[in-house]
Amino acid sequence: MPKLIWESVVKESEIGEIPDKWETKKIDDVCSLQYGITASSQMMGTCRLLRMADIQEDGITPESIPYAELSEDDIEKYKLREADIVISRIANIGTIGIVKKRLLEELDKPLVFGSYLLRFVRFKENIDRLFFYYWLKSPFFYEHLLSVAEGSTRLNTNAKVIGNSPVVVPPLSEQSRIATLLSGFDDSIENKKKQNEILEKTAMAIFKSWFIDFEPFKDVEFVDSELGKIPENWTAKPIGKVAELRNGMSYSGEEKFEEYVEGSHVFITLNNAIEGGGFKPAYAWIKSNRIKEHHFLEEGDLIIPNTEQTKDERLLGSPGIVFFPNEYEQKKGVYSHHITKISPNDQKYKLLLYLFLRFSREDSASFHTGTGVLGLDINNFRQNKTVICPSEPVLERFCSLVEPLFQKIILNQKQIMTLKKVRGAILPLLVFGKLRVEEI
Repeated sequence: MPKLIWESVVKESEIGEIPDKWETKKIDDVCSLQYGITASSQMMGTCRLLRMADIQEDGITPESIPYAELSEDDIEKYKLREADIVISRIANIGTIGIVKKRLLEELDKPLVFGSYLLRFVRFKENIDRLFFYYWLKSPFFYEHLLSVAEGSTRLNTNAKVIGNSPVVVPPLSEQSRIATLLSGFDDSIENKKKQNEILEKTAMAIFKSWFIDFEPFKDVEFVDSELGKIPENWTAKPIGKVAELRNGMSYSGEEKFEEYVEGSHVFITLNNAIEGGGFKPAYAWIKSNRIKEHHFLEEGDLIIPNTEQTKDERLLGSPGIVFFPNEYEQKKGVYSHHITKISPNDQKYKLLLYLFLRFSREDSASFHTGTGVLGLDINNFRQNKTVICPSEPVLERFCSLVEPLFQKIILNQKQIMTLKKVRGAILPLLVFGKLRVEEI
């Protein structure tokens, strides 16, 4: 384990106090910047095109990255390689991404970067790339970038402005120690996310084997149903016969907060939904005297989004299992009118419904109304979305298999939030030298 010590010998610099033997430079002094290529996303192509929207807080995931058609020369010029760092220069400026080996291995084509992004290239020998990445992720650098950006409705910047921005430069050995410490948090987060992907895929594989392919029940008699042939003693029912469906609270802008305020409840919104299924811990908060009992939900409740801002229909009906922030001490939160809570009449149906809705999400999205902003027709969905209902012994055996998987998923999610919080607290201290990583 590295030993952390508080710094006491400091000097003034253009960015504030830093350790006596550290330096500050301009980014242009330690590396160069390269603009991305203008290209259109396509269904298929010769490469994959990294856009600003594909870079999330936890990194770059391959699922959303589209294809593009580029020449071999352009691919070679703009191809991203392991440890490459990119930054957005328009709209959500300061969004930082680093290319991991795992990402490149999961893609079927070379990865290039688009025109809204800049790549840092030609690093000097005294710069540790990973340390530089964490400097870019620091609150100081982000606030600096906002202060020098142009535009009112859509912020933008360029290579010249970013190149003229400051970077702190510790001795190379200490850069490496800081980067190693911080990357340990990122590696732990990534490992837990990967573990959750495996756990969820395992649960989905069990569901598919039991309730779509009926592999354990090949020897029983099958009967006709609205879902096709199903084992005898099973039924197919409208989801409204299996669970209560209710939309959440319609709120005003004055009642919603981005950070916790005294007396507020955690607020589950459309921002917590993930395309295809899952739950994203991107919390808002609400404080209102209009909250009714039916606006509350609990950790572990099943939800689906009932609104979609695009015509893609990828979010509509995507199920999620709710979990609250670690520091939240109340037993209940509030959910918005863009979210529908699904409360099974028998709690043993909760995970079966979650997995069933994941497998049949496209069918769920077909119960929509509207043309611009799509909405889920809850009454139609309640009456005509048919779900499979196994016999009681089968349901109990299924729950005994999948419940431990989801308990572990939620535990991992809680630990990920803790790791992020600690990393976020120590990152600015480390890159400014307030907290030193002592050489062992």
